[in-house]
Amino acid sequence: MTRIGMTLWQFLWAVFVICQPLATFSQEMVDPGGNGKIKVFLLAGQSNMDGRGDGSMLTTNDKARLKAVQRRVFFAYNRREIVPLDVTVPQPWIASKFNLNLTFGPELFFGLSVAEAWPDSEVLLIKRSQGGTSLYGCWNPDWSEEKAALMGEEEQPRLYDDLLKYVDEVLSQYDEDEYEIAGMLWVQGEADSNVNKYGPLPAETYGENLRSLIAAIRSNTSIPDLPFFILQVGNGLVVQGMKDAADSLKNVFYIPQSLDTEATNY
Repeated sequence: MTRIGMTLWQFLWAVFVICQPLATFSQEMVDPGGNGKIKVFLLAGQSNMDGRGDGSMLTTNDKARLKAVQRRVFFAYNRREIVPLDVTVPQPWIASKFNLNLTFGPELFFGLSVAEAWPDSEVLLIKRSQGGTSLYGCWNPDWSEEKAALMGEEEQPRLYDDLLKYVDEVLSQYDEDEYEIAGMLWVQGEADSNVNKYGPLPAETYGENLRSLIAAIRSNTSIPDLPFFILQVGNGLVVQGMKDAADSLKNVFYIPQSLDTEATNY
């Protein structure tokens, strides 16, 4: 993979909530400078990343914010056509199960927040997601048949490898000097937390596997300090592994889930 390092920048996370299982958040970030390059963010994970947000519940203000940035924020999602950031049409089984006609994932408010914080930049969000998948199995950079079998994922794609392939496919449409990878957003943890179904090993090794994922993506992008954002999903040792990774690695940020059901943004 050919990658270009990003301009140094700082950021402060402001809000993170999850709702059935919607993950949205906003952030404040110092503008990295108007160097004219498209800021590329990689997004990956399971159902919370895939998106179960109800697109019909966007407020008038949400829609106005979205319309204001759509000319410079683009979204590549699971090999669909690259489009301006927007809500999406869910797969039929998702539409039926969750009674949704339009849906969205963390990319929506993430993209809004980045665009509003960087008003002079174009943004490209590349998302590879698949519900029900694990870091121990599908997403593991150190994939093995034995690990996949433990999670019942022998027939699932090797998602880490597929993410790299997909990113290359998308970025091949641009000249190398047109873009720079600015960070990765990871929303996954429920499958590995299910000790009743899969036993303790995926949860016990989640922190180690997450650090391996971060190291691998930084190596493959050739950006040693690539910012990596972890949204809290799951529980127990999985969440502890997320916190440990953020505490022990540079430019790794853990965003806790809000448990306030009375909050207006829940």
